[in-house]
Amino acid sequence: MDLVAEPSAPTAAELLEFVRNAAADTNLIASLPLDPEGRTWVRLEGPGGSEAWLIAWPPGTGTGWHDHAESFGAFATAAGELKENSLAVRLPASGWKTLELHEGVDRERQLGAGRARAFGTHHVHEVLNESGSEHAVSVHAYYPPLPLIRRFSRTGAVLRLEQVESPEDWQ
Repeated sequence: MDLVAEPSAPTAAELLEFVRNAAADTNLIASLPLDPEGRTWVRLEGPGGSEAWLIAWPPGTGTGWHDHAESFGAFATAAGELKENSLAVRLPASGWKTLELHEGVDRERQLGAGRARAFGTHHVHEVLNESGSEHAVSVHAYYPPLPLIRRFSRTGAVLRLEQVESPEDWQ
């Protein structure tokens, strides 16, 4: 009887290396169809059983505020520029619908082509292509594979849980 070894879980550093290498693969990036109206994506084989995506962002598109639950991850911009707004605070994993955020928790990053970042579990952020004319392309990887995504709305300092999506909703 042959036993197949389970892949070992990747580290945040390995996910970061993966997204950087994939974002530098010009053939891979060129293979992604660009739609002028909405985001397009292709699932990639990530390291160690991770979930990975190649995503194209038309001008003026974004994700809205969300987190990736218990998954940690990394993303890299391959073309164009993305803006990430994030919260420098760990939110409760469950049991709330509305939170009032304290001053000073907002963070903003510009991620041009070749820039990447890793993030931990329960990282709340939104990713935007603020260009009025250029697509952006990025590579994302998550481990464990996304069990769910929580979507939030934000009005000033108030963050509201609006929706919980499962993998069937986006695959």
